Amino acid sequence: MTKTRILFLILIPMLFMNTVKVMAQDETITNSTNKLVVVWTSDDPYVAERVALMYTHAAKTQGWFADVTLIIWGPSAKLTAENLKIQENLKIMQKDGVVIEACIACATSYNVVDELKKLDFDVKGMGKPLTDYLKSGAKVLTF
Repeated sequence: MTKTRILFLILIPMLFMNTVKVMAQDETITNSTNKLVVVWTSDDPYVAERVALMYTHAAKTQGWFADVTLIIWGPSAKLTAENLKIQENLKIMQKDGVVIEACIACATSYNVVDELKKLDFDVKGMGKPLTDYLKSGAKVLTF
């Protein structure tokens, strides 16, 4: 075999591998920019119903983002545990594909861990997951 042919046989697979790698990176960027994470902290029921939950739900059902996660954090944990209308809204959102997570430290401080778990929300430590969302390039919005 000639040197040119050997070089050609070596370079073609290398170019293909780099193309696949770039495509995989583009897919990661696209996936992270198509993810919305809403950190809901307010204990105001009007902010919940008219802003935080309304936008979050529409973002999923209207296809504005492929992946939508709502994080119940701080005083919103207590409001969720006490307000049946908000619980109903959250269950509909969950059914429509919104992932609902809740901070266990917050839920513990308000004594509402069991109530949130009964609603089938993922109650866990949220510091690391939120950091991961931020580092991934996901869009993070706070209410």
